[in-house]
Amino acid sequence: MTALGKSAKQAAEQLAVTTSSQRDAALRAAAATIRERSDVILQANEKDMQAASDAGLTGALLDRLLLDHERVEAMAAGIEAVAALDDPLGRVLAEWQRPNGLLIKKVSVPLGVIGIIYESRPNVTADAAALCVKSGNAVILRGGSESYHSSRAIYECLRAGLETAGICADCVQMVPTTDRAAVGFLLSSMGEWLDVVVPRGGKNLIRRVQDEARVPVIGHLEGICHVYLHTAANVDMAREITLNAKMRRTGICGAAETLLIDEAAVSRLLPAVAGALQAAGCRIVGDERVCEILPDATPASDQDWSTEYLDAVISVRVVADLEGAVSHIRQFGSGHTECIVTDDEQAAAAFFLSVDSAILLHNASTQFADGGEFGMGAEIGIATGKLHARGPVGANELTSFKYVVRGSGQVRPG
Repeated sequence: MTALGKSAKQAAEQLAVTTSSQRDAALRAAAATIRERSDVILQANEKDMQAASDAGLTGALLDRLLLDHERVEAMAAGIEAVAALDDPLGRVLAEWQRPNGLLIKKVSVPLGVIGIIYESRPNVTADAAALCVKSGNAVILRGGSESYHSSRAIYECLRAGLETAGICADCVQMVPTTDRAAVGFLLSSMGEWLDVVVPRGGKNLIRRVQDEARVPVIGHLEGICHVYLHTAANVDMAREITLNAKMRRTGICGAAETLLIDEAAVSRLLPAVAGALQAAGCRIVGDERVCEILPDATPASDQDWSTEYLDAVISVRVVADLEGAVSHIRQFGSGHTECIVTDDEQAAAAFFLSVDSAILLHNASTQFADGGEFGMGAEIGIATGKLHARGPVGANELTSFKYVVRGSGQVRPG
């Protein structure tokens, strides 16, 4: 692990002075290699899938782990999309001149070495490495043990791309063991080499990283996302948005976990929305009013409002009005993503003003909480903190800045 850290630090220094065209060439070469080695990647994924199935992983977790030709192509295309982005380095974030003639510029620079700890989704290997290379950062990857073979095959493609472009392959490193002790060492004993850690996975992983890390952490603990159906919501739109927000992919952090409905519209909206959810295989957990309308709903406990199901389950609550919805989100939300469905623009504006989450949507599914959907090419995760990065963490969010000051002989008077 120490050797990984040292070589990553050295590689980061070299990567920081490469040109944008060099880094983009490395990414395009990595994408091409992924396509060339698609069968190798899928064979590695078969090993992981078999082991995960034998271990009894849930259907949602198996879906996160699964790769097919379409998902491999999406990885390659995602890397190319990152390569096509504007250079995040050398951006002049601010510029001003002092009365004494000094010209001051605030310029974007890499963070340095980023440690990324993630679980079962092997595509994170490609997304994370691509964003780090694009932003001039070396990266140490530690994927979950269940995706080890898949991630390793993708990692080899990334290093091949770097070598093709003449960039040190040690810019992308991968922890070569599934031993959990390696994670503890990375978090507690590699502060000399790491500049920041980004966890991407479930609640237990992220809590461990936040508790044990001795370097700054970018990430979110939970994705308890809400869809709020305002009294002025269109019933067809409410049904389609809620269905997509919950059921498109239940295991991602942007999946809706709680549905809030105005009392004035519950009789009009709930039957259609609930019918679509149940037809898609979603179990509904509801408050007393919901259970009156839907006799087959499961009564909700207090714990349900703060549960990230990551499965085909949704908690449903009737609220008095917009203020009641905001109050619920403030009490139980995780600061990730919230949606309001309404034809009332003033209600949407009030919702945006009152709710303090990283991503807010009006008449759009919470499943758009994704860096790729935001035009970032990919993301390294969703940050719910308020320092440094918030929302989708793309290439621009993986930079810091320095001040460049130009003078003409000025000295500071005594």
